[in-house]
Amino acid sequence: MALVELRNISKVYRLGEEEIRALDDVTLDIEKGEFLSIIGPSGSGKSTLMHILGCLDTPTRGTIQLDGLMIQDASPRELARIRNEKIGFVFQFFNLLPKLNVVQNVELPMIYGGWKARERRERAMEALRRVQLENRSRHRPSQLSGGQQQRVAIARALVNDPRILFADEPTGNLDSHTGEIILGMFRDLHAEGRTIILVTHDAEIAAISPRRIEIRDGKVASGGGT
Repeated sequence: MALVELRNISKVYRLGEEEIRALDDVTLDIEKGEFLSIIGPSGSGKSTLMHILGCLDTPTRGTIQLDGLMIQDASPRELARIRNEKIGFVFQFFNLLPKLNVVQNVELPMIYGGWKARERRERAMEALRRVQLENRSRHRPSQLSGGQQQRVAIARALVNDPRILFADEPTGNLDSHTGEIILGMFRDLHAEGRTIILVTHDAEIAAISPRRIEIRDGKVASGGGT
């Protein structure tokens, strides 16, 4: 059994009388420990696919199995629990809370998961050590460089030991040198056995992953299969 199994997934929006198919009959398997990229131009459906894979949205039709759970009909509360327990996200604009310091930002997923304060702090500091930022734990996001903020975001994504790590344009707000450092971190995490899904419009960035799935007009143009 694959870690993720999508079968005949469609996402349809209606604007008045018009029907827009953001995804159209997508079938896809993702194995545990894979490092893959989802690539496509703006409007191709890649973001919709990421939202469905990441339990941020539900399909109009089709089935999804994630780590043995059928989730296509899950309630918003159930999806939130699955996201917190099984998925980590790294976004282009970091999404750190400016009024919290670094270690408090990393602790957030554990607060939602009901962890005790001492355990949260220990795990958050360990995650910061992994990204070599434990010495900045008391700083606010505004006191960090863009690359440092993204490393904090990676620590936050890892702190609950997720089954899948999503990276949505993770270098899009960084200079090229810093972007290479961040991509190197994802390569290292993959080498540890992490399942990583990188979403990008940039073919050069997508090329770092062993598998690339191209989305066009809501369909898998290449790299799919079961």
